[in-house]
This record gives sequence, C-alpha cells and structure tokens, in this order.
Amino acid sequence: MVQRITVYIFLCWVTALNLGSLTAQNNITLEDIYVKGTFQSRSVPGFRFLNDGRHYTRLEGNGIYVYDVESGAKVDTILEGRAIKGEAGFDGQLGSYSFSQDENLILLEQDEQSIYRHSSKSDVFVYDRSTQKVIRVFDKGKIANSLFSPDGKNLAFVFENNLYVKSLAANKLTQVSFDGKWNHIINGMCDWVYEEEFSFTRAFEWSPDGKKLAFLRFDETKVPEFIMPIYEDGSHPRYETFKYPKVGDVNSTVSLKIYDLQKNKTREAKLGAITDSYLPRIGWTPDNQHVTVMKLNRHQNHLQLLAVNANSGESHLMLEEINKYYVDIHDNLQFLEDGKKFLWTSEKNGYNSIYIYSADGKELTQLTPSTYDVLKVYGMDAKNGWIYFKAAINSPIDQQVYKVPVIGGEVVSITPLKGENEVRFSPTFEYYTWIHSTINTPPVYELYKQGGIKLKTLQENENVRKKMAEYNVQPVTFFTFTTSENVQLNGYQILPAGFDPNKKYPVIITQYSGPGSQSVTDSWKGSSFWWYQLFAQKGYMVVCVDPRGTGARGEEFKKMTYLQLGKYETMDMIETAQYLGSLSHVDAERIGIYGWSYGGYMSLLSLLKGNEVFKAAVSVAPVTNWKWYDSVYTERYMRTVTENESGYKDNSPVYFADRLKGHLFLAHGTADDNVHFQNTMEMQNALISANKEFESMIYPNRNHGIYGNNATIHLFTKMTNFFLTKL
Repeated sequence: MVQRITVYIFLCWVTALNLGSLTAQNNITLEDIYVKGTFQSRSVPGFRFLNDGRHYTRLEGNGIYVYDVESGAKVDTILEGRAIKGEAGFDGQLGSYSFSQDENLILLEQDEQSIYRHSSKSDVFVYDRSTQKVIRVFDKGKIANSLFSPDGKNLAFVFENNLYVKSLAANKLTQVSFDGKWNHIINGMCDWVYEEEFSFTRAFEWSPDGKKLAFLRFDETKVPEFIMPIYEDGSHPRYETFKYPKVGDVNSTVSLKIYDLQKNKTREAKLGAITDSYLPRIGWTPDNQHVTVMKLNRHQNHLQLLAVNANSGESHLMLEEINKYYVDIHDNLQFLEDGKKFLWTSEKNGYNSIYIYSADGKELTQLTPSTYDVLKVYGMDAKNGWIYFKAAINSPIDQQVYKVPVIGGEVVSITPLKGENEVRFSPTFEYYTWIHSTINTPPVYELYKQGGIKLKTLQENENVRKKMAEYNVQPVTFFTFTTSENVQLNGYQILPAGFDPNKKYPVIITQYSGPGSQSVTDSWKGSSFWWYQLFAQKGYMVVCVDPRGTGARGEEFKKMTYLQLGKYETMDMIETAQYLGSLSHVDAERIGIYGWSYGGYMSLLSLLKGNEVFKAAVSVAPVTNWKWYDSVYTERYMRTVTENESGYKDNSPVYFADRLKGHLFLAHGTADDNVHFQNTMEMQNALISANKEFESMIYPNRNHGIYGNNATIHLFTKMTNFFLTKL
C-alpha cells in the first residue's frame, strides 16, 4: 500500500475543467485522428541552413527555395521538380534531399523500399547545380546509405551488401568489397541487431579529406536465422528470413576496414580480440590520420575508445570506461578545433555530464556538474568558445537548451520557456531554429539570432490551436506521488470533460516505461494527445507515470532495474493504480492500463501481477519472455538466461498466465521483425493452458508499428471499444 502521498497540480482542476462543460463540444473521432489528419501538427519540411549561415532552404510544394535569414525573403530557387522530370529516369517528385559540402550537388531519392524498421534502399540521383543536369547514381538496382565525400568528388553507397564508390566527375564506379551476401556478409551497413539497438544504419564514414573510407564488415554466417511467413495471394505463404541473434546466441563477428581511394587498397584494423565484442561507433580524427572506434564487450560494461592508424591499421587506447551496470553508447565524441582535445559525455559520476579530454585520454575539465543529466550535445561554436547542449537541469519534465564555455564556466540557458525545447544551429552558430512545445501546446518553429533575437516564425501550428478550442480539450496537468518505498514518481493526467469532484471515474493508465525512456515530459504528444482527449470526452480519466528505470533522473534511478527488467517498473505501476484508487474521484474498481512494445510488456505484466488493482489491459506487440528478444538489448540489461535465470523467470509475463483475473486484449503484427509474433503466440498458449479467457487481434504482414491498409484505424478502434466496454 502507498504510505505517503504528495500531489502537485499545476493547473486548477475544477475551475478550468468545468468551464469547458458550459460550452458546446465537438466530438473527437478516431477517423479525425488517424485517417483524416484533422488534428495533425505541421513541421518545416526540408529546412537546411546553408554554409554561409545567412541563408536557409525549404521544401515548398515541389521545389527547393532559398531564404534570407535576416529579412525572411525568398531570394533564390535551387531546384523545381518539374524541371528535371524524366531526366535519367527521375520522376520529378522532390522529397528529402541533401547537399554536398560545397552545396553544388544535391542528392535525391525516389521509390524508397524498407529493409528493416530503420533502413531502406532507393533509386538515387545527383543534381548538379552548375550544369543543371541530373544523373542516376546506379542503374542495377536500389542502393542504400548514399553519402557524398567531404570534397564532393565521390559518392559512397551500398548495393547487395557490398560497398561502392562512384566518382561523380569521371562517372566511374569502383567496387570496394566483393564478399557481400544476404544472410552471410554485410559491408558498410549494419546487421539487424546493430541497426535496432545501436541506432545507426550506415556503417561507413569518409575521412575529412575524402581520400579514405572506414567501414564495418559484419560476418553473420553463424547467427541463427529467423523465418517470418508473409501471407499473400498465393497457395503458400512467402517466407522472409534474416539473421536475428536472441539472448545467448552467436552474434555477428564485426571488423573494421579502411579503404584508400588513391591506392585502391583495403586494410583491416588491428583491434585485438574482437570475439563477442561490439563496434557500435566509428569516426575520424580531424587530421585524417586515425579512425576512432568504440569497442564494447558483450556484457556492455567495458568500453574502449580506440584510435586506429589509417595507414598501418595499428590501434591504441584513447579512453576506457568500466561501469558496474552498463555503458550507454552515445554520439557525443567531438574533437576541439586544435585536434588535441575532445569532448565526451559519461555517467561515471552518477549523472550524464560533459567532459574535455586530452588526445591521450586524460580528463582535463568537467564542464557540467554531476547534478543533472545532459540529454544531447549539439556541437561547438569554436569561434566564440561555446558548447551547446540539452539538459534536464530544473526537472526531468522540463528540458532546456544551454551553452557552456569550452574552457569551463557558467552554464547559460538560451531557451527561456518551460517545456520541450529543441534547436538547430547554422554552421556559423550565428542563427538557430528554436522548436518549442508544451504538453498543452503544439510545436512552434521560430528562427533566432544569437542573443535571443527573434527573426521569424516559421510554423506556429495555429490550425491545431484552433482545433483545440473547437473541440474543447481538457488541460493536461502534472502531479507527483511518493510510493511505499519512498520513491517520488512523476505523472500527468487528463480529467474527464465536465469533471465533477463528487463523482467517481474510470482511469486508463498509459505508459512506456523502458530503460532510460521518458513519457512524462512537458512536450506535445501528437496523435496520442487526441486519443486521450477522446477518452476524456467519454468520461474517462487518463494518467501517465514514469516508473523507476526511466531517464533524466541520474544513473542510479535509471539503472536500478539492472538484471530485473520489469520488476520495479511493475511495482510502480501497481502503486500508481493504488494511489489513484485512493482518490475520491476515482473508481478503484475500474482502472486499466495500456502500452505498446516495452509498454505492452508492462501493461501485460502489471495486469497479471497486479490482478487485484487492474480490471483491464491492452497490450500491443509485447515481449512476453525476455529469452525471445534480441541479444544486444536484453543482455545489456539482463545478461543471459544462464547468468540470470531468476531475473528472466520472475519478470516474464508468460510465467504468470495463471494469475489473469481481469480483461486482456492482445494485438500483434505477424511480420514484426523487432518483437517477434512468437511472443504473443506463446503468451496465448500459456493463457489457454491456464484456461484463461482473453481477446486478441492479429495483423497479417504488419510490422512492429502495425500500420498500412487501414491497420492503424482498425487497431485503435478495437482498443478504444475494448476499454469503453470492459472498463
């Protein structure tokens, strides 16, 4: 039971919410949210700062146009799709684009085709602004990870697991690797588990002078194969096979190669023993002489930052970190202008902080204190001596952008508004875009000059603000409460329309709860905001809480779930339900919980372990036994089954099927390459064996996101009706 409760409400419950009951209310529908796009917020498509720092480009209609930063005037047209329609097979439709470093060449893609969740391949074209001509890069099939060399002379890409370089001036193609083969060898791209768990797809990097390429080679020959049936209009299903290492399985053997364009020669880096090691990041030193590579042991608690001589392949240790839990991989390695020092972030003192190291790995300066988490590093303004970063200084809920002198000194905020703040700097750091939202206001995109001088509003999403007024949405309010273990948890809530404190209302708890994640932030929630408002219109209270294990509260809070994924998070969800049930306006007999992916795992486990407090749960694409999930993610937090048998058995829903008392709805896509459909099938089998009734919906050929061909509206209709009838 909850021993002590403290609640902080930042908006007035009764006054603000009852005002809405006096006005007419338009009814929110699922079609409005997921089909018509009635409430969809807008961004600024194709925004790019140009090298001079005084201009930017935008994608408008089917053209790329140049604007003056100071005046806001449109000053030039770079390209209109209609001008090159039909050239070299280009269809004339402009989408995402990127410039070469000198901004003369533009990379264009069409007819994108997914590989896994985050990777894809396309037909790729290069438009030359000086000649106004477009060429097709490769005519033998779709290619992936196209990237200009820094000097703009070449383009590297991957085709059928091999790395290629195309000389753009000479129109000459060079094949760098030759052993690429599906489900065996990959060059320059990541295997499935690296893509998913180390969050990158392009496994090659150009040297700053464009004369060399560093790339990773994956040998996945011995990795177990996963087979997914695809149900199409045929007498037999089609089967997709790919390499997927689960807990304890053999991983890919990964090696680092360095290709010299002038010598047309490839050298392998000497990294010492690499068996059961990961190479999750590669890069270059500014002097072109060394490749930087992060080497991580399989337990992921020992990180080495190595520098590899680009000519000899020999390596030496730059920095080493050993953690009693695990080391989080990041993208914050940045060299200072002199090339003799580098920036690094680490949790070694309890919070993620920014440090400056010498090239030989000696800590020189800690730039941010060990009292809050740095969430992101944007870069360094070398001219003025500032480092820009995002952090949760005031609260995990409130995330601002700051700057700190490279030499150390006072931390200064550049985003004075509370809420969610994101920036994008010009190359000169003289200008930046500022994207601001709160949980009750959609994103506003503005253009600023250093010193906090506003130049222009790029997008304010006034259309969404008007819809919020038209549909009389309920304000979202924040609260905290303290559990029986004296842990303070953050949450937000939406009270029912026409809230009456003398009535009792059902509650739907929504959460994700995964390691280091955050759901409770003062940021716009997009379509989820409107789905929750739909429930509020129908007389339901919606609550979200971040349990132990979530982010922006220091290492110990985040990593306390180590070896026990789900244990403390579930305890906190149960106590959340108990706390809510103690409130006079909550019907303690009508509390449900919802989640997707890790959140689906949590909603399922909470219903089973908290069968006395939860009446219903919706679980979408859940892990139901940690031994069925991938090696990198699961072993990072749980180690292997052999090493941690009790951790697996005590926190996997499949072992608690007999505890089901409330109503359960399970949903999963059969082509989920991330959390395999196997998880739901095994869970259903366990429930059937325990003679437990439940509902389920299976989505043929849909992946982890369950979308396409009306799947989204179908699923949300099922979930909505489930809660409305069962809760």
